[in-house]
Amino acid sequence: MQQYKADLHVHTLLSPCGDLEMSPENIVNRAAAMDINILGIADHNSTKHAPLIKKLAESFGIFTLCGAEVTTREEVHCLAFFENNDKLQQFQQYLDNHLPDIKNDPKYFGYQVVIDEDEMIVEEVEKLLISAISQSLDQVEAKVHALDGLFIPAHIDRAKYSLISQLGFVPPDIQADALEISRYIRVEEIIEKFPYLEGFSFIRSSDAHHPDQMGSSYTLFEMETPCFEEIRMALRGEKGRGVFCETGYQQKDK
Repeated sequence: MQQYKADLHVHTLLSPCGDLEMSPENIVNRAAAMDINILGIADHNSTKHAPLIKKLAESFGIFTLCGAEVTTREEVHCLAFFENNDKLQQFQQYLDNHLPDIKNDPKYFGYQVVIDEDEMIVEEVEKLLISAISQSLDQVEAKVHALDGLFIPAHIDRAKYSLISQLGFVPPDIQADALEISRYIRVEEIIEKFPYLEGFSFIRSSDAHHPDQMGSSYTLFEMETPCFEEIRMALRGEKGRGVFCETGYQQKDK
């Protein structure tokens, strides 16, 4: 087994709140400089920049989880990642179908652009990506798992756009592959508050919107090789795999 440094919550300039310096090339270069082995690309309600970053990252030996940060009907943020482009495109269609037709105003929210490898703009997304989609938390989870993806509620302890801020608690029966916590709380603290979460795996990520934020918080994965199935096994604590989130090694040893 080896340990791999992972930052699974990184935004690009496609997110209206993402800095314009968060181009695919800059993200990959920054990840390499920070010795990040695994990137999770999670723009708001869009997967469109993830495939290019995956392609660029391969030359650095960096594995990329492609997905999105979904805003559910309850305004809970959730990370969703998929193994291949076919499933990623199916999920993108799902997001397109359920994102409300509210136009973005770049003057207030920021630009929402997709760029190519030469950093030329190939698309400007018109719908406001930070809107909540029309699907509930349970519906999003069911869709992600129907596509055999990974479903991880984001920054569950934060005061906005989290399970705790929006629902007041973490549903004990939530079908999550892991739970993400912010840099402001330790695993022990969240379990002390919600003891029934002790069986869950936890990750910590940067939620980077600017290059300098990347790798400021991260998770260590202990597994054989960086790939989608190994990451899934590590989150489940299967066959000696596990995740390390600053406060201790989590392994269910199934």
